[in-house]
Amino acid sequence: MPRPSMLWIYGVVAVFIIGWYLIEGDGTEPVQSDWKTVSEMVQKGEVEQIEIVNRQEAKISLKKEAVAVYRANENDLKLKRMPERGVQLVYTIPSVDAFREDLQAVEETSGYTVPVVYSMQENDWTSILVGILPWILIIGVWFLIFRSMSRGGGGAGGGIMNVGKARAQVFDKDNDKRVTFKDVAGLEEAKVEIMEIVDFLKKADKYRELGAKIPKGALLVGPPGTGKTLLAKAVAGEANVPFLSISGSDFVEMFVGVGASRVRSLFEQAKQKAPCIVFIDEIDAIGRARGKNAGFSGNDERENTLNQLLTEMDGFQTNTGVIVLAATNRADILDKALMRAGRFDRQIEVGLPDVKEREEIFNVHLRNLKLDPDLDRSFLARQTPGFSGADIANVCNEAALIAARHNKKFVSKEDFLSAVDRIIGGLERKNKIITDEEKRTIAYHEAGHATVSWLLEHASPLIKVTIIPRGKALGAAWYLPEERQITTQEQLMHELAAALGGRVSEQLTFGRISTGALNDLERVTKLAYAMVAYYGMSSEVGNLSYFDSTGQSDMGFTKPYSEKTAQQIDIEARKVIDKAYVMAEEVLKTHADGLKQLAELLLAREVVFTEDVERIFGKRKKDIEHEEKEAAEKLAKAESAKAEEVKEAPEKAAEEPEEKVPKAE
Repeated sequence: MPRPSMLWIYGVVAVFIIGWYLIEGDGTEPVQSDWKTVSEMVQKGEVEQIEIVNRQEAKISLKKEAVAVYRANENDLKLKRMPERGVQLVYTIPSVDAFREDLQAVEETSGYTVPVVYSMQENDWTSILVGILPWILIIGVWFLIFRSMSRGGGGAGGGIMNVGKARAQVFDKDNDKRVTFKDVAGLEEAKVEIMEIVDFLKKADKYRELGAKIPKGALLVGPPGTGKTLLAKAVAGEANVPFLSISGSDFVEMFVGVGASRVRSLFEQAKQKAPCIVFIDEIDAIGRARGKNAGFSGNDERENTLNQLLTEMDGFQTNTGVIVLAATNRADILDKALMRAGRFDRQIEVGLPDVKEREEIFNVHLRNLKLDPDLDRSFLARQTPGFSGADIANVCNEAALIAARHNKKFVSKEDFLSAVDRIIGGLERKNKIITDEEKRTIAYHEAGHATVSWLLEHASPLIKVTIIPRGKALGAAWYLPEERQITTQEQLMHELAAALGGRVSEQLTFGRISTGALNDLERVTKLAYAMVAYYGMSSEVGNLSYFDSTGQSDMGFTKPYSEKTAQQIDIEARKVIDKAYVMAEEVLKTHADGLKQLAELLLAREVVFTEDVERIFGKRKKDIEHEEKEAAEKLAKAESAKAEEVKEAPEKAAEEPEEKVPKAE
């Protein structure tokens, strides 16, 4: 049943009152009538007076004897309800002149004369509404404006007086939707760091006995989508203490002083609930370094909010039992005073997951999917290098959508590969109009990339090549880069050569170049300048690096090197690119037949996989070395196991008891 509402009660009362007046009534309202009834009463001499109001309404007053007769008449219920005093009947006249003529005619035939009074009356309710309505509108608009202001920046109560209160969400141990560390896949190192804070809140005496103090704050730093906010939710679920969550942008408001007021309000709530944890998501909204671009900002409200946050975190007033967690993906722009020990004692790096962690994340997001029983989850983890947790969740959802689109009963390996292609390259555009000449150019371009990357030892291994337009690209080649922490100069040169393979292939095959290599040239230029100016891989520039890892220097307006050095960097970057171009040119000239064969296969099939490239060019040198290494390791293990068996054989023979042979009597 629907819940009762006050509006229903009001409606029932109104219907009851209206019905009472219509059916029963109390005899105070005049009865609506017409000229026929009134003319009959005039002929009988029962009318005492007629009042014409505003030249449109006639009010008839009857004599007392006539009123008594009509009220006692049971046959006419309408006239039975007429009032005893005052005006008994009322009706609307068409015009005053017509009324006069009709009344005069009835008076002449009946012989009775009825006095007629004319009056002008104003409607009291109309005058009241005309006077009050402007004020009602002004007050209503004022109320709506202040209500919207209080909602947009208002406090917990939603009123205008609560605009300076913090709107933090409070989670406690009784919350139904709790997230624990079991729900967070990967991030093992980050969980170890942050578990100490949770453990201190649960078993504080163990640390206090040794004189240890828990860190006052911890900053979660990492790329977007790696699980910083999810980790904070897990802390809220594990700690069994109140957890206050708020976003950094909630402190920023159009009113002066509201940000600082909300910081004070947040920590007052935290002190009342201590011990507790305060989580500020995207703290870079208020924690940006002070004094930067002072000439471009006319308002220091953000700095006042940051100053108040610094004071609350480690000022004169100690916040005993209040631990501050914060998350950001832009730690380089945060103020140094905010990062110092005593405020954020720890910086917990939440980086991109490795292959093992990606497999764990896949296991979490594949729980609710109907999967192919033969699906290899470790294969999915290997196919998604550089993917964050949010990217993996998106891959799983896209795979399920693709499987449903093709009316499949379960999600298979092909659906996941299509989802990865969809996320990396964009949506396929098979209906895009491409001429045969353009298609041939794209095929040789992509075949050039595939050939150089396959034949150079340190280039990323190829997965597949396609000339089907996808997203903004007219063709694409998918690689599986190695997950390495450092990269050598030789490896970078091979990557440059592979990126230039498409442009070189066009030049060698058609004797001309096209605009299709725009993205390749952009990546090549950035990498070449990074090798020279950042990594110190140029003998002319030397072992110098002009990279600013802190992000604090003003390199956008002034360069940290002279104009002569800038020219030298340009020359060296050009030399690096030219060297990589020659390297790719040598590879493609040497294997021109394989390039042509691969390009023609692309034109015929539009998609070429690793097996096809391996059939044309043979196995890669790195793969052969890897197979030989695995075979040698297996042989060594087999020989070691055989040696162990030989060694254990005499010992077992010595341990076995000798069989006693019975002597003949």
